Amino acid sequence: MTLKNASILVVDDDTDVLTAVRLLLKTEAKEVVTEKNPQLLQQILHAGKFDVILLDMNFTSSINTGNEGIFWLRKIKELKSDAAVIMITAYGDVDLAVKSLKEGATDFVVKPWHNDRLINTIKEALKKKEGITSTAAETVAGNIIGAELLGESETMKAIFYKVEKIAPTDANILILGENGTGKDLIAKAIHQHSLRASKPFVKVDVGALTDSLFESELFGHKKGAFTDAREDRAGRFEAANGGTIFLDEIGNISLQQQAKLLSVLQNRQVTRIGTNTPIPIDVRLVCATNLPIAELANENRFRKDLIYRINTVEIIMPPLRKRGRDILLLANHFNQLYSKKYFKPLLRFDEAAVDKLMLYPFPGNVRELQYTIERAVIMAEGDQLKASDLLFSPIEFATEQNEEPDELKLSAIEKNTILKVIEKHNGNITKAARELGLTRTALYRRLSKYDI
Repeated sequence: MTLKNASILVVDDDTDVLTAVRLLLKTEAKEVVTEKNPQLLQQILHAGKFDVILLDMNFTSSINTGNEGIFWLRKIKELKSDAAVIMITAYGDVDLAVKSLKEGATDFVVKPWHNDRLINTIKEALKKKEGITSTAAETVAGNIIGAELLGESETMKAIFYKVEKIAPTDANILILGENGTGKDLIAKAIHQHSLRASKPFVKVDVGALTDSLFESELFGHKKGAFTDAREDRAGRFEAANGGTIFLDEIGNISLQQQAKLLSVLQNRQVTRIGTNTPIPIDVRLVCATNLPIAELANENRFRKDLIYRINTVEIIMPPLRKRGRDILLLANHFNQLYSKKYFKPLLRFDEAAVDKLMLYPFPGNVRELQYTIERAVIMAEGDQLKASDLLFSPIEFATEQNEEPDELKLSAIEKNTILKVIEKHNGNITKAARELGLTRTALYRRLSKYDI
């Protein structure tokens, strides 16, 4: 069925939304019926047949606060309507909208939406209704999003679907998760699926910036503003203008830095050091941290007004140990990648190697798995990757295996391991951190801890 022949019902208690949808679809669809009161759904569905129902997630005259959309979706299913139901949701209810897919919704749209995207969503819903049937799990995106992020687990499919829906909006996004889970890849995927995809994507590890560098790096400076300012320089926000700026390790910046960042985000302009001239900026903000949200809520550590500003939508990346057979999917991906890189035939994991991968808790997450497979490919002989080829990070493994370690003994092991790896890479911190399965920031912390 085409949109031109479709009858569409829109149920939302916001008259502005009803008017906007009716005007948009007036010339696109055969019939558009709007209704403010969801309690009239039964009467409306008995009186006429609809191909698509656009249903709001929340109503002011609530029956089940926070879950009204799910409640009325179930009612529609109970009435045996075969209409494709598309949920209308705000940024804050995206997680609930994803859950609605398992309750039988065909899709959801995030408001405010782009008109073309809403029309395409309705067209896709009609196609599915016409003959492409699928389970709720199958309606979620496939096993890859962006250029590099892989996953087949239900958790990752839900994240992929969420990214596809929120990426075209300009909502600020906060990505939470342990180190090594792929937060930076999610940020890239959001940019790649956004309307800003052709514009710059600028990543800044703000947790590694000192107070003296923070303003200069982010906001820029004028020649002569300080000793080393030998020329005018645009900051990262200016460089990202029109595109996306990704602030990694946002949880590690000081309260003073937070105040400066908040001012820029509120005013949508930066002022280079050494000038008084504000420069307007238009950026999409994505932030990430390995701190749990509870720690960010501590006002002694993080400003609440900044949290509200950066956390319009929240994405929580699961640790690798909770992603099931995604471990093998990723291991095979890295196997192919490094076999090609090091000019080796594609190696096959033997059964013992598979068991070892599935049993190991991967405290260093995907990053640790990546470097484990890289080492294994380099060291492997023959056409198989064996369990003995899989050598896990000595730091992560030591910590994981000794739940109550002798502090002095563990500290000595960790310090010696760091020294050996840094020496091996001739002092190259980036390469050393990569082999150890750590971020550069985490390695710098250990260097400071052990006075190396």
